[in-house]
This record gives sequence, structure tokens and C-alpha cells, in this order.
Amino acid sequence: MSENQKAKIKQLARQIKNNPGDSFSKFALALEFRKEGDFKKARILFEDILSSDPDYVGVYYHLGKLYEALDRLKDARELYEQGINKADEQKETRTKKELGEALEQLKIEMEERST
Repeated sequence: MSENQKAKIKQLARQIKNNPGDSFSKFALALEFRKEGDFKKARILFEDILSSDPDYVGVYYHLGKLYEALDRLKDARELYEQGINKADEQKETRTKKELGEALEQLKIEMEERST
């Protein structure tokens, strides 16, 4: 991990400590952890956002992808479906489209695995 990445992680962690409800900083920190391969910390942060701020639609895609990487395909599918509904409620057409594409890809993968 570079010094720049360490500093970024420390800064984001400090922001979260000062404002525990800051979903944006949690999201950014989770993305940093995922980049570093620390899926456990990323998952914890993404799941925290999902439970405390379910209207934060970006979390559905990224947590779903993380679940896929962790081979939790049914969890990913459920999350994509929830995210599609949430994005539709919020008129977030781009996010809805991305979640729909991720769901379709996942369904194909799940079908291929079951044969």
C-alpha cells in the first residue's frame, strides 16, 4: 500500500470517527479497502451503510459485486433486486440500469454453475 493510500484511509477513518453517519466517507473508505483486497473491512462498511442509510443507492451495486467476489451469489442477487427497486423509487435510471445489468450477468453465471 502506498503512503498516499495510507493517508487517504486515515483521513477517511478520521472523518467517519468525527461523523459516524457520513455514508459518503464510509463508502469511499470501503472502496479503498476493496482496492487493497481487504474484503472483510469493505463488506462491514458497505453493510453498515446499507443498514443505516438504505437510500444510498450506490452501495447496492458495490456490495453486490463484493458478495459475488466472496461467492455469496444468492446474497448478491437479492441485493441487486433490492437496489433496482430503490433506484426506481428514486428515479435513478442510470443506477437502475447498472444494477439490472449486474443482475442479468449474475443470473447467467448462476445458471452456468448449476448445469
